[in-house]
Parts: sequence; C-alpha cells; structure tokens
Amino acid sequence: MSGSTTGARSGRSTPGPATVRRVVTTRAGGVSRPPYDSFNLGDHVGDNPAAVAANRRRLADHIGLPPSSMVWMEQIHSRNVTIVREPTASAVPATDALVTTAAGLALVVLTADCVPVLLSDDEAGVIAAVHAGRVGARIGIIGEVLRAMIELGARPDRMGALLGPAASGARYEVPLPMQRDVEAHLPGSACTTTRNTPGLDIRAGVHRQLLDAGVGAVAVDPRCTIADSSLFSHRGGAPTGRLASVIWMEG
Repeated sequence: MSGSTTGARSGRSTPGPATVRRVVTTRAGGVSRPPYDSFNLGDHVGDNPAAVAANRRRLADHIGLPPSSMVWMEQIHSRNVTIVREPTASAVPATDALVTTAAGLALVVLTADCVPVLLSDDEAGVIAAVHAGRVGARIGIIGEVLRAMIELGARPDRMGALLGPAASGARYEVPLPMQRDVEAHLPGSACTTTRNTPGLDIRAGVHRQLLDAGVGAVAVDPRCTIADSSLFSHRGGAPTGRLASVIWMEG
C-alpha cells in the first residue's frame, strides 16, 4: 500500500485543523490466491469471498479504522453520485461516486485500469471518491461529483484532487471511432500508443476537466496499471483483482 496525507483547516464544528488522508493499495500484501494474488479488494471478480473479506479487514487495520467505517460502492460505470453520512452495512448500490462531510468514514473506489479520483475541500470538510472509467468520464461523472460537493459547501478553487494509478495512454489501445467519440466528450484524452495506434489517456482527460472546472490542485500518480506488474489490470490480464483508493477525514 502507498499513501499520502494532507493536513488542512476544516469548516466543520470541530475546532482547529482537520486531517484528510488518502491511501492507494497495490496487489501485494494480501491472502488471495492466483490470479487474484494477493491483495484483491474486489468482491465481484470471482475471488474467494473469505479472502476478500480478510483483505478488506487488513486494509481497515492498516489505516486505523474499524471495517464498519469503510464505505464501498457497487460501481456500474454511471454518473451517479451518492452522499453518505453514516456507515453502510453493504456496498452503496449503483453508484460511481461517494461524497461525505462525516469524519471517520473511509470512501473507497475500486479500479483495475479506470481512474480513481480522490477529491477534498479540506476547509469545508467535504471529500469524495470517484470511479472514472472511459464510460463514466465520457458521460460526466466528474461534473456531477463537483456539483454535489459544491452543494455541501465546497469550492473548486479550494479543492485538491489525486488521480490514482490507471491505464496509460501509451498502452490503452482503442478503435479510432471510439477514440474520436471519447475525445469529443472528454477533451485531452486522445493520444497515440507506443505501437503508433489510436489510444486513450482517460487520466489526462480527467486532469484537464478538473483544471477547466477550477479545481485548485491536481496531483497525478503516473503509474500505468497495464505496464506495472505490482498493480492489477483488467486489460492486462483478466480475471484479476482490484486496487483500492481510499479517502477519509480524521475526527
């Protein structure tokens, strides 16, 4: 697992500075057997449910929160956004973004080539975890989650974003008509692969979209899930596991 931590002031009722934490996992350190070896956090990919549950407990232990505080999504490549205010007994159904103002809730996005986006306005005390794949990014999941955060008091110029590991444009080959279609909806995503074929860099398109929306700071984890064997990649070898990108506010 790798992680980054940022401290910032909060507009919540708790006095003094708050802390927003972010963590991104790799495929190492769990109990899942091949081809999900070993730290698979996805419960929908065919892995042994007991192994997934053990890996999820290990993740919660690592970040210092009870497993019940982890909020998971039933991701469907949509532009659906869900605001959560308390722990959930099961994955939030049919959504691709979670937003909260509650400290101690860890919002989780699962990926294996799509772009995980972790957003926060630390001053307002608003955070979000977003699943931005080719389909979701194309149909506007980023705009929807920004609107939801703004309605809760966030401001784009105060927001910080982390774009996690994803399929790079150098390795993500697509048919030319698909490339042109996505570029028309997500400018900046069209590219040429290392094989000199049409490609998509969804992370680059999301990066541009966030900056165009006025987001104050965007950090990018440059790792390519297809090229980096320490990460899970659906395009690189399905069936496979899922990485987790997690964001939460300490109370």
